[in-house]
Amino acid sequence: MPKRILLIQGHPDIAQGHLCHALAGAYRQGAARGGHEVRQTQVAALDFPLLRSQDEWERGPLPPGLQQAQDDIRWAQHMVFFFPLWLGDMPALLKGFLEQVARPGFAFPGERMHPLAAKGLTGRSARVVVTMGMPAMLYRWYFRAHSVKSLKRNILGFVGVAPVHDTLIGMVGDPERQAVDKWVGALEAMGRSAA
Repeated sequence: MPKRILLIQGHPDIAQGHLCHALAGAYRQGAARGGHEVRQTQVAALDFPLLRSQDEWERGPLPPGLQQAQDDIRWAQHMVFFFPLWLGDMPALLKGFLEQVARPGFAFPGERMHPLAAKGLTGRSARVVVTMGMPAMLYRWYFRAHSVKSLKRNILGFVGVAPVHDTLIGMVGDPERQAVDKWVGALEAMGRSAA
């Protein structure tokens, strides 16, 4: 069955020369070949401030530059996040984006209801694609992939997104062409099957 897929490019550098952009492009091509409908959000191209208080998060208006992103998240059946691992976590810009769009009344009920009672984004699945300089197995087993687990459980799972799968791609500092082709091919195949 064709799906509505939203690609969320979380690389904070708008330049298209990064591996995260190549991987997203491969996924998008595969999804198109698979008959899926695809939209894309480039977080680095959006204009929004960082939240600075709980009151602002609960009662402040959504920045106008993020309304389309919220609409696209609402539209999507499957979301795919792409980002590099920076200081052991997602880049701050992507975290700031998620804090802004996952507000009460959208990602979960408003302040009068307990947030665990209902989840605003139930019915959506996701994949998290993370690139890193270290070996992916080292990050997964020695560091326990804590930041990816936190994103999957404490952000996406908290608002009802499930299942959430991850793809960890290591040793990307100066990859050989053969390795890049392998990763690009794998993402293209995932796009075809909306995985």
